[in-house]
Amino acid sequence: MILKILFVLFVIGLMPFIFENSYAQIKSGGFGDSPFERDYGDVKFLDAYFGTINEKIEIEGGDSNVPFTVVFANVGTQDITGIRGQLSLPLGFSASDGPGSIIFADSDSNSLAGENFYLTFFVNLDKNVKIQQYPGTVKVDYSRLRESGVRTAFADFNFKITGDSIINVRALEPFLTSLKTNNVTIEISNDGTAPISGVDVVATNTQTELASTSSSTTNVENVVILESNWDIGQINPKTSKYLTATVYVPEGLKGDTLRIPLSISYYNPHGDLKVISKIVDFYIKGLIVLTVFNVDVIELSGTQMVVGEIINEGNQDGLFGFVTLKARGDSNIVSNTQFIDEIEVDAPVPFNVPIEFDGEPRYGEHEITITVRYKDSIRDEIFLTHDATIFVKEPTNDNEGGHDSTMIIIPIVLAIGAGIYIIRRRKKAKIEVN
Repeated sequence: MILKILFVLFVIGLMPFIFENSYAQIKSGGFGDSPFERDYGDVKFLDAYFGTINEKIEIEGGDSNVPFTVVFANVGTQDITGIRGQLSLPLGFSASDGPGSIIFADSDSNSLAGENFYLTFFVNLDKNVKIQQYPGTVKVDYSRLRESGVRTAFADFNFKITGDSIINVRALEPFLTSLKTNNVTIEISNDGTAPISGVDVVATNTQTELASTSSSTTNVENVVILESNWDIGQINPKTSKYLTATVYVPEGLKGDTLRIPLSISYYNPHGDLKVISKIVDFYIKGLIVLTVFNVDVIELSGTQMVVGEIINEGNQDGLFGFVTLKARGDSNIVSNTQFIDEIEVDAPVPFNVPIEFDGEPRYGEHEITITVRYKDSIRDEIFLTHDATIFVKEPTNDNEGGHDSTMIIIPIVLAIGAGIYIIRRRKKAKIEVN
């Protein structure tokens, strides 16, 4: 009886060596072995990126002494100390100490149980390194408190070379005109090698910030901007996007530089939200609005002349003015030009261009074009054309009558010219005194 009992116990003890252990596991039909790794240890790899503990950075081939941070978690039940890391990267990456050196990093402090710790290495990138994903391996040596000896953990990971995103802004037409509404186009360009997404631009007004600052870097609070926010979207490397705005500039800013501050927010290749500030500058020039009127033909000393007046209704003098008479249609009047100098504001400027014919004079109606050529305050040349119909009279044979008419017209023209000259000089002198 005792022998039977001993035999049964022997068989029971032998069964674990004959049959495999059985556990509740999901098997076939898409329920195979778990794809997640279940290696247990004291440290667990979390992330690896170029940057520091507080911020990821964008890098590209050729950068040197770049921080490379690897993040671990102390998942053990005890604090660890003496943390030391060694980094292995593929060809094209080397230690900041020079090629052939081992890439080491030490943690500045202990890691408490359940907390994260960081290892920051410094790496040089070869100029031929491409923007893509690369594999890497890190080795971590550490010791547990109240335990002798050194433990080692390895982690394989992937990291990426993102490229740099470089954002610049500029105005396609950097000049605004006072006393009118200006349509402005601003270029937002990505001159780097990394794409940016979710780009949003806001024109900020520093008027509300003046209470806390002694001076302002912009005078944008003095103009009217109808749009202030633009959703740009994604900007790929070496490409640009454009935003348009409507800006009204008052007369008082003529001759000043308008500085419009822009706040640009975007997501970099790491997926981090970034906000930068840029300023786009404009020069404000005066407004010149010319009108040609009172075009007629008079006879002076036997010569018929096209006369008229030009008035400037803007707030800036036109410079280096010329008036050119040209024929239109079948007219045979020869082109002729007169220099009239400055075209002042609110003061009619007379002109008189002699009429000459190509061949035999043709009397009666003539279609002509009067072209006023002048320059503005930034020395851009501007042309104003005015079409008119004039009537050229045939000269009279009555010398006495012609003599009397000339004697009457000449003093009148001289008196008008002298009066306009005196008015313009007095006005300019008054402006200078003020």
